[in-house]
Amino acid sequence: MQARNSAGKQESRTFTETARRAQIVNAAIEVVAERGYANASFAKIAERAGLSSTGMISYHFRGKDDLIREVVAEIMRVALEFVSAKLDGETDYAARLRLNIVANLALLDEYPGHLRALSSILANAHPDDREKFGLADHLSEFAQIQEERIREAQRAGAFRDFDPAILVLAMRGALDAAIARAAVDPDFDTAACARELADLFDHATRRQS
Repeated sequence: MQARNSAGKQESRTFTETARRAQIVNAAIEVVAERGYANASFAKIAERAGLSSTGMISYHFRGKDDLIREVVAEIMRVALEFVSAKLDGETDYAARLRLNIVANLALLDEYPGHLRALSSILANAHPDDREKFGLADHLSEFAQIQEERIREAQRAGAFRDFDPAILVLAMRGALDAAIARAAVDPDFDTAACARELADLFDHATRRQS
């Protein structure tokens, strides 16, 4: 049977159907952020979305996996747009690296639920789920973009010689750890953390004079 969220179906969705799907996805993000991935049932999501029954979710999504795949896609879309807007117009390589770190942590203040939801999905999903939810593809795409930007900076002489993949891995790990810490520490200072991490990676990439 053809999936409801296939490309052909997506093109034929009415405005009302598209709005309803977005409503459900946003409710799912809130529920996963507050209750965790494992406890995000259709019943809780329907209640948060103000739906009369879980059947309305099942009409738009084939199951929880299908819904979570859309949740991941929406979180990644929001994150990419937010960070890209912060980087827009900045051409200095070192400044872009700093801004990338600062923008990723600024997401915690602007979209705390989105990042808590993503962190919960990453922490609780089975390894195979990363493929199923599109996580592996999204994270790989982001990593490749960052690695290429670092290589550009190295070719331009702005960064010292090192393995871009290792640096991106370290940055991702530091950012994920900060997101996890912020989820359990109400006094966590994201701005101060962003400055410290930006300084750290600035020193790590800087050419020796």
